[in-house]
Amino acid sequence: MNPLNIPLLSIITFLPIAGALVLLLLPGAKLQKWWALLVSLVTFAISCLLWVWWRAGEAGMQFVERFDWVPQFKIQYFLGVDGLSLLLVLLTTLLTVLVLLFSWEGIEKRLKSYLFLMLLLEGGMIGVFLALDLVLFYVFWELTLIPMYFLIGVWGGPRRIYAALKFFLYTLTGSALMLVGIIVLYFQGGTFDLLALQKLNLAPNLQLWLFLAFGLAFAIKVPLFPFHTWLPDAHVEAPTGGSVILAGVLLKMGTYGFVRFCLPLFPQASKTLVPWIATLALIGIIYGALVALAQKDLKSLVAYSSVAHLGFVMLGVFALSAQGIAGATLQMINHGLSTGALFLMVGMLYNRRHTRLLADFGGLWKQIPIYGFLFLIVAMSSAGLPGLNGFVGEFNILLAAFQANKVFAVFGTFGIILAAWYLLRAVREMLHGPLTKPENAAIPDLKVREVLTLAPLVILFFVIGLFPNLFFDKINPSAQAVVDALNRQNPAVSIVVDK
Repeated sequence: MNPLNIPLLSIITFLPIAGALVLLLLPGAKLQKWWALLVSLVTFAISCLLWVWWRAGEAGMQFVERFDWVPQFKIQYFLGVDGLSLLLVLLTTLLTVLVLLFSWEGIEKRLKSYLFLMLLLEGGMIGVFLALDLVLFYVFWELTLIPMYFLIGVWGGPRRIYAALKFFLYTLTGSALMLVGIIVLYFQGGTFDLLALQKLNLAPNLQLWLFLAFGLAFAIKVPLFPFHTWLPDAHVEAPTGGSVILAGVLLKMGTYGFVRFCLPLFPQASKTLVPWIATLALIGIIYGALVALAQKDLKSLVAYSSVAHLGFVMLGVFALSAQGIAGATLQMINHGLSTGALFLMVGMLYNRRHTRLLADFGGLWKQIPIYGFLFLIVAMSSAGLPGLNGFVGEFNILLAAFQANKVFAVFGTFGIILAAWYLLRAVREMLHGPLTKPENAAIPDLKVREVLTLAPLVILFFVIGLFPNLFFDKINPSAQAVVDALNRQNPAVSIVVDK
């Protein structure tokens, strides 16, 4: 599994953080850009070894690293990866490379700080997906909050301070409640080891309260309706790179948290709350799509589409079946790729026209055909066109939802129709019709660097859409393990607090 016997997960997690610290010592913008890009490329290349050396068919953790960190409190440095986190790690390392490539010419103010925060954020996000000790997980969870706050607050738009504070306060409130839940779990089980705590037999009432403590933090991060109000402001005001990372990875920390923590730790509470959470997910799907349909700003449209798409992920998770969890996990990746590409293309157009209003465009296909062709593919991926990545995840989610509750599946399908509506409307208003605005007649088409930034995402649209089992083969065993944990017959408590 690891023929070189190296601490692969630690290297992937801390290489970006170490690279960020070295960056602070480097002079000159050009050297800083190349260094940040090199660090992210090496991190991505090393993370690909997880895929190459993956042991197929195993549900448990692989590449595990474990030793005592603070032994008096039984806090461990405990990292591991399974089929639920493997693709999220790869998505994180890939998107970081593409964001730094996109930002090559777009960031002029405080470049060193921007690159430092991006690399620091990458390390924190990877740590969230790999940590199996609750304290270590919490440290990484909080680490991601600080860089994103400054990325929005320093490099954002006119209302950046308001958006950054709103993001910070929402997330911090949820994190505080999750910390209380972690402490309660420790006193129940005498350990912060996630895998050991899953064997606890907690009372139903305690499960419910702990689910709410963890679940609120994750629901805010998703964001699940009605905790979504921070997201559009953060997306609209954030720089393009911040929006890509926020939509592509940070939101997945919430959906991942439900699968990794809430379902296996609190199985009875998870089953009890299915109707409530599924209903909120469906409201998010319909509400997000309708509001996206009403948007006049292209970036706002993409931001509200995230509320709808992440509602689909939650619907799949709380179908509480292996198919639903596997489909939701793949849809997390699909959303990161598709919405990340949409934000990149919005940023590329904004850099040329300094406007995001749909009314300011029209007929762009004649002027920038490469951009138009790629935008159409990205929009169809987000809409779930068969043959592209979005269809595979949504199809599995809807099948699982239909088996769990036919009414939920019907409303979910309506959300797909609305998604096609607002995306095709954006395509029509931007790309088709006469080129009536004189400002648009001088817009240059995409540069080679910009095409190279989008190319990996477009290739993955087709690879996932045409060969989904390459990914499901890795996801399915771990998804089934979560379902097995949900259906366990209340085993006796196997962990006792040391006296």
